[in-house]
Amino acid sequence: MKPASFRYHAPKTLAEAVTVLAEVAPEDGRVLAGGQSLVPIMAFRLAKPAHLVDINGISELDRIAVDGGKLCIGALVRHTAFYRPVCEGPLGKLLATVVRSIAHHPIRTRGTFCGSVAHADPASEWCAVVATLDGEMVAQSNRGRRVIAAKDYFDGIMTTALEDHELLTEVRLPLLSADTRVGFQEFSRRAGDFALSMAVVTYRLVNGTIADARVGIGGAEPFPRRLAAAESALNGRAPGPDVFQAAGAAAAAAIDPLEDIQTSADYRRDLVHAMTRRALDSAA
Repeated sequence: MKPASFRYHAPKTLAEAVTVLAEVAPEDGRVLAGGQSLVPIMAFRLAKPAHLVDINGISELDRIAVDGGKLCIGALVRHTAFYRPVCEGPLGKLLATVVRSIAHHPIRTRGTFCGSVAHADPASEWCAVVATLDGEMVAQSNRGRRVIAAKDYFDGIMTTALEDHELLTEVRLPLLSADTRVGFQEFSRRAGDFALSMAVVTYRLVNGTIADARVGIGGAEPFPRRLAAAESALNGRAPGPDVFQAAGAAAAAAIDPLEDIQTSADYRRDLVHAMTRRALDSAA
């Protein structure tokens, strides 16, 4: 199938983009960056935007920089930018690990980090990273700019706190201290398929015990989030198989899993348990 007709806009500056978006948002105007999610659903006519605002000509949005202790990722940064660490330390290592699980190479060459976060698919690897690390989303509109914390940003399946007239210009991730250990694991039925469950973990070792543990899951619920129960099962304890097993069990018990014709709630709980434990194993 082919998309329904739409009007195409190609702003060259951020100011022009938010002005155009403010005008067309009431008519289901959409932002086009990588288009790896939007274009397929338009082709199936599951989405019929009357306007597309193509931001690919806005060079200021193609930026990765470390600023104020945070990694700032602009709206036009492609997935492939993370094939090699984009910053020193554990954060660069984590992002370079996670990117290999996103779809397939051709999609990574065009899809964007911020586009994935704006789309907010439950199975998005980048969304799980943002939620786990308590990232920040920078939204720009003709009314000004606001910064949205991850805990306030995700609001359901492909639903976020972004307003229709707002453009996600940047995602900020806090840099991780040099002694932070990081791990990531996900499960999908075939390589490149949407993940049925994933886990992102980070922690530090202080005098041989775990401190500042973060455990985030994605793919198993309508949106990614940190699991305080799993983190509590880790903090203050020495890393090891029994502790990691207990954290996995706590993560599985804490979720309200998605269900579909192929995947039961119990199966997703088992996956969350396994992915959390394996992510911790890889971090160790």
